[in-house]
Amino acid sequence: MGTLQTWRKAYGALKDSTKVGLAHVNSDYAELDVAIVKATNHVECSPKERHLKKILAATSAIRPRADVAYCIHALSRRLAKTHNWTVALKILIVIHRLLREGDPTFREELLNFSQRGRILQLSNFKDDSSPIAWDCSAWVRTYALFLEERLECFRILKYDIEAERLPRPAQGQDKGYSRTRDLDSEDLLEQLPALQQSLYRLVGCRPEGAAVGNYVIQYALALVLKESFKIYCAINDGIINLVDKFFEMPRHEAIKALDIYKRAGQQAGNLSDFYDICKGLELARNFQFPVLREPPQSFLTTMEEYIREAPRVVSVPSEALLQLTYRPEEGPSEDAKSSGDEPEPPPSDDVAVSNVEITPPVPTTAPQNSIDTGDLLVIS
Repeated sequence: MGTLQTWRKAYGALKDSTKVGLAHVNSDYAELDVAIVKATNHVECSPKERHLKKILAATSAIRPRADVAYCIHALSRRLAKTHNWTVALKILIVIHRLLREGDPTFREELLNFSQRGRILQLSNFKDDSSPIAWDCSAWVRTYALFLEERLECFRILKYDIEAERLPRPAQGQDKGYSRTRDLDSEDLLEQLPALQQSLYRLVGCRPEGAAVGNYVIQYALALVLKESFKIYCAINDGIINLVDKFFEMPRHEAIKALDIYKRAGQQAGNLSDFYDICKGLELARNFQFPVLREPPQSFLTTMEEYIREAPRVVSVPSEALLQLTYRPEEGPSEDAKSSGDEPEPPPSDDVAVSNVEITPPVPTTAPQNSIDTGDLLVIS
């Protein structure tokens, strides 16, 4: 077994050196291609910083968009061809670092590319060269799913949650707030599910089997762990905002909001379990973990009662929905002639029917909207 592993390492090193030589000769982006190969080689260690810096420089704001697109294409091509879990993982790490630290143009170009080529679609990836490689391959797939969901979250939010700079807290506040604290109901109901799905994929990145003690996986897991804090804060602030707006929502919005609130409670428990696993790993020595608290379950009863009585408002355009034309008959009918009552004046020729609104009777007892919820999910 040891001889086989030694042979595989030697073969991987030979492939890397060959690709570096070809890049020097055949590529118009020789320096970038060499940096990509060296940063994602077969050696089981994290990508070297000097190679990452060259890739970051090649995708900076001062470089043409064509250079950024070429870098993404080169990473995608190398990821599609490899069957080695170490190479695949290091490519994902490079992409993750570029998303976190690179210029926004990289995120935009990667989003455009992923919609055409699905660069992060690794559901069928496996390295069956050894039992260890099998366990590590499984973690590579879950890591790719998280990065793919991270990119989808960026598409929906129109900004990168990790790049967001929280404003300084106002006087009397303990901390600054995420953008989700000030969103209107429509944006809130769109963005919170995207953030929750991103957190779902993040919690799924817990390593199992031989992957638990692997150094390269722990390096990547540390990047994932860092992202959990801001995602959690954004969801936390969004839930507080959601509760503030809940008792003003029509029924269809309130139902969505209740589902989001319930999922937030479940995810607080799942994230707490994820932190407990990470605390036992070497990577967690320098991390300060937040203390999570689930939203109060008693509040769910009040929300469900409101939904049963919430108004079903149908919004209708202000334009006329239907034009009715009345044409009086040529002359009065026989009944009208024989009647002694004065005839009613005919209506006007055009009668517009518009501004239709369907609302049920207002309930006699509305839920109180003055419940002090405070921080339902608190980092302490």
